Amino acid sequence: MGKSSFVGNAELLFLPDENHRREEWNGMRLNKYLSDAGYCSRREADRLTEAGQVTVNGQRALTGMQVEEGDVVCVNGKKVTPKEEKVYLAFNKPRGIVCTAEKREKQNIIDYISYPIRIYPVGRLDKDSEGLILLTNDGEIVNGIMRARNRHEKEYEVEVDRPITGEFLAKMAKGVPILDTVTRPCRIRKTSSCGFTIILTQGLNRQIRRMCEALGYRVCRLRRVRIMNIKLGDLPVGSYRELSEQELAALKQAIRGKEQ
Repeated sequence: MGKSSFVGNAELLFLPDENHRREEWNGMRLNKYLSDAGYCSRREADRLTEAGQVTVNGQRALTGMQVEEGDVVCVNGKKVTPKEEKVYLAFNKPRGIVCTAEKREKQNIIDYISYPIRIYPVGRLDKDSEGLILLTNDGEIVNGIMRARNRHEKEYEVEVDRPITGEFLAKMAKGVPILDTVTRPCRIRKTSSCGFTIILTQGLNRQIRRMCEALGYRVCRLRRVRIMNIKLGDLPVGSYRELSEQELAALKQAIRGKEQ
């Protein structure tokens, strides 16, 4: 697997002891239970609950309810058991793979990776794009990264269909009107006649492609190379690796810092 690209100081990971685990079971919200079990994110857990697909001890669950130790939680009739082992993967997504767990999508990312433990992608990277995406069964990490107000950085390498001008770079950096809003100011740097790197702090649908199209350019290739402190590095296309302890500690620290 690829070598960790994290550089810098890292905190030691906190591994809860048995007493701490018991304290956590002094009442836990249902959406956190499903998230910690690696079944889905908290938002998805609330959606499933509202749709009547979740039961606790055989009774239809209510959004926001507490789960106690020993309760039997089922989704669509199947028991969901909390997992102790947490998985954190960096994956170099090829073009053509769809960032969904939906089995109806033949090219879904979960079947492609075929990991032995249930995991799900953190956010999305559109089908025509490639590069770094994180996968995990830790709902807390998902929630922390996905909160738009946290403005976490994501870096991309982009190639377009014609030479880049100074005007294009200036407009991209300032913000482009798309999807009934104006994109946040961003950092952009020209790397070749038709290439640039761009660092975003938001994740609108097909944002970079839409920004370029609004300015008369078409994206020919788009590759994500960094999410916060996690770098793609030399990880081969179609391969994944586990995050290092240093990377994971720095990732959690960044999320905690943004939430304070």
